[in-house]
Amino acid sequence: MNKIFESKLYRALTLFFIIILLGVFGFMVISGYGFIDALYMTVITISTVGFSEVHPFTDADKIFAVFLILTSVLVVGYTISSFSEYLITGQLFEHFKHKKVEKKIAKLNGHTIVCGYGRNGKQAIAKLKNYNKEFVVVEKNQTLIKKLDAEGVLNIQGDATTDETMLRAGIDKASNLITALPSDADNLFVVLTASQLNKECKIISRASKESSSSKLKIAGAENVIMPDKLGGAHMASLVVTPDVIEFVDQLTISGETTTNLEEIDVNNLPEKYIGKTILDLDLRKKTGCTVIGFKTPSKEYIINPEANTELVLDSNLIILGRPEQITKLRELF
Repeated sequence: MNKIFESKLYRALTLFFIIILLGVFGFMVISGYGFIDALYMTVITISTVGFSEVHPFTDADKIFAVFLILTSVLVVGYTISSFSEYLITGQLFEHFKHKKVEKKIAKLNGHTIVCGYGRNGKQAIAKLKNYNKEFVVVEKNQTLIKKLDAEGVLNIQGDATTDETMLRAGIDKASNLITALPSDADNLFVVLTASQLNKECKIISRASKESSSSKLKIAGAENVIMPDKLGGAHMASLVVTPDVIEFVDQLTISGETTTNLEEIDVNNLPEKYIGKTILDLDLRKKTGCTVIGFKTPSKEYIINPEANTELVLDSNLIILGRPEQITKLRELF
């Protein structure tokens, strides 16, 4: 609807400028006026202000002036009507609001793009909010867009499968993309589009069918999540190992002050620790936290790593602790 109003307004403005050019050209050719005199005559004729002519009119001048007046009245009326409609319906306000949002998005760098504001999309956004991560939501449903606007969430209304929409969302500067659209086919298109526009972007996709998982990974998705499969496996685990699952469920990574798990990028550690070992960090003594996992530069995960594991660049540590211990960890590192 917004594009319809904009195109109507642009068409009206284009016709208005054409009338001015036509008037200038006509007075220069028919009346032999210079450019300034022709422009002056065009403006006073279109505006019907009633000033006198530069030179007395001939019959040809009068016929052209009558034609210009009648034509301009119709065009000016159409232009005023289009602008009034654009203003009254609130489209002008929406236009400037969206331009302001797009300027904010243009300033982002290393942000996350979330495609789809459904159940999975909302969960992803809630997690990103808890960690104060910058993100942009891409959604084409007008009702959902209004909800996002009301919540103050940066968003782009459009089809996430198109290059234009993804570029408006800043895919070329994004570090991560989460596509949680209900259709596997749409998710596949989003993954293909994103991987083409930004090869460095980490892409995480939702899938509803097992057969779609491999296709999404081939297209460029680093991780593919199947919510239904995870839900069923979780329920079965509560039968097989209930105490273990309930303990894991007690762990949280949901907030700034309630988290039990934290990830440390070795690259962000003080330089004196690079090349040292986990033992040299002495996290247990300094914070009470325990290192329960280590991710190597080749993305291999080591559970319960040895104390002599070397802290090399591009590796990560997974830390377990109580909320107050995690808070202390963040303060120190």
